[in-house]
Amino acid sequence: MSTVDSSPAPTSSPGADSSPGTGPTTEAGDSAPVPPRIVPRKHVPRLRALDGLRLIAALMVAAYHYGGRDGEVSGAWGTSPQLQFPTLHTWFAYGCLGVQIFFVISGFVICMSGWGRSLRSFFASRVSRLMPAYWAAIVLVTAVFALPVVAYHAVSPSDALLNLTLMQQPLGADRVLGVCWTLWAEVRFYALFALCVVLPGATRQRVILFCASWTLAAAIAQAAHEPLLDLILMPEYAPFFIGGIGLYLVHRDRRDAYAWGIVLVSWLIGQHYAVARLWHAPDPRFFSDRSSTGIILVVTLGFVAVAAVALGWLNRANWPWLTVAGALTYPFYLVHEHLGWVAIKAYHQNLGLPSYATALLTVATMLTLAWLLNRLVEDRLTPRLRSALSKPRRTG
Repeated sequence: MSTVDSSPAPTSSPGADSSPGTGPTTEAGDSAPVPPRIVPRKHVPRLRALDGLRLIAALMVAAYHYGGRDGEVSGAWGTSPQLQFPTLHTWFAYGCLGVQIFFVISGFVICMSGWGRSLRSFFASRVSRLMPAYWAAIVLVTAVFALPVVAYHAVSPSDALLNLTLMQQPLGADRVLGVCWTLWAEVRFYALFALCVVLPGATRQRVILFCASWTLAAAIAQAAHEPLLDLILMPEYAPFFIGGIGLYLVHRDRRDAYAWGIVLVSWLIGQHYAVARLWHAPDPRFFSDRSSTGIILVVTLGFVAVAAVALGWLNRANWPWLTVAGALTYPFYLVHEHLGWVAIKAYHQNLGLPSYATALLTVATMLTLAWLLNRLVEDRLTPRLRSALSKPRRTG
């Protein structure tokens, strides 16, 4: 969920010539080779439109959690969101697909981040990006839910501590943050990409082989019904990560037929999984009534939006406020669900604000909280953690 520099590694100057006879001579008469002049690493402009897409995806997920599903949020509203949003709740139900769009963006960004980086640098970048805001969100939500005035069940102290590792889901503990299941998927993607691409060194051929191999292996895992393979290869989410990687290859070379093939196959498989998971026949017992066409359309728009960034069609969307939007997206995503329930109950039931005003004010409150987390936690801890993890180990 982060945007990082995609500049190439430093290279020697095209005009540098170290052939014999061109350098200064030594006392023995031999030509001393001239070391190549190193060109400073170029800074590639930030893809601010991608920051805007991340915030849109996060707002989609928030709309789903506030008005597109039943469950705990009904307690916050006092009634079902169907009654709070008689028309919009149907549209809000599609907001859960913001997660799939996040995964496409993540594939793009992680490939961009890992290109030309060492494994140590890649690891430091990912840990320092994910963990400071995540730790703060775990502590904050646990503390708020433990307050007597908040009528929500807090997880046990042991499970809360385990949540700090991001390993709570595979270890079967209760989750402090409902959205952290997506981070578990992200971590597994990072591990696969690090081992198969970053460790040996990212090249176009290696990235294409990684995408093709993961696509085939995920399909085999789906057919084998083997839980361990499903856990590692994530057939349901792999096409979205892979599609994002393919779109980064398109960003590097829009005429790359292999890259476009990766994107096309990933979209075809991804829409299948999205429909299989989220569509059901019309049934009054279910809250949502998503159509298969609507699901395909949202998935398609997600791929198209990231493709528009990859192709440079959105380069004019270069407003500085988009950088701020991108910085707020991750902390907003972490805190918006559970703390959003608290805000909805306070605004709607306690203060008596109407539904639409409550929803908008809740989003504004969570964005403000995200800004505070970004300024007070991420801006302070992320560079320090990255620096600490990037330092080579001293021996002896």
